Amino acid sequence: MSLTEAPANPVGAALPAWRPAARPRRRDLEGRWTVLEALEPAEHADGLYEAFAEDRDGRGWTYLPYGPFAGREAFEAWLDRDCTGDDPLFHAVRMKHGGRLGGLAAYQRVTPATGTLEIGHVVFAPRLRRSRVGSEALMLMIGHAFELGYRRVEWKCDALNAASRRAAERLGLSFEGVFRQATIVKGRNRDTAWHSVIDSDWPRLSRAYAAWLDPANFDAAGRQRRPLSALFD
Repeated sequence: MSLTEAPANPVGAALPAWRPAARPRRRDLEGRWTVLEALEPAEHADGLYEAFAEDRDGRGWTYLPYGPFAGREAFEAWLDRDCTGDDPLFHAVRMKHGGRLGGLAAYQRVTPATGTLEIGHVVFAPRLRRSRVGSEALMLMIGHAFELGYRRVEWKCDALNAASRRAAERLGLSFEGVFRQATIVKGRNRDTAWHSVIDSDWPRLSRAYAAWLDPANFDAAGRQRRPLSALFD
């Protein structure tokens, strides 16, 4: 075989029509129950601090590399220093009915050239956990990524973070494995669990999300009639 001949090794599918995805912009995303607002510390610090004060033992920050914070000044300094850039691109989660804030989430590791990004820095106050608002916030972020042309949305978390892993699986993301000793967080080892959703999954997930968020799927007390897992095709 000539050195100029290509070896007969398997290769991935050609992507002749591929164009880089658009980078997420600082804009609000609005759903039925939720508004995701591009984070502005001057606008959001008070409401977020009030919401996170509900987490009295600070458990919501256990697996994150920051928090809980010693007080309002430290929290606001963190918002100003670390949460106003384009990557990670932070959003504040607002409850559409009532207007209260309840959490944060961000796009990060945004790579338009290959069409990949990650949803991370997710921290919800108790008022948002296991709620329509919190679920829709993440659904909006996943859907917007595919609207921008991304091929793959990633979700990574500490492998010991059972709540985060359940959330990823509930949203229909595929578990891809655990990277052992991936990093060190707060002086502790972190094995990282990987989940993802790709563009070919999105039509199925989108239908399930829409059906779950439909007001008819909730009773007068706000309890779901059908779980999300029952709505996937």
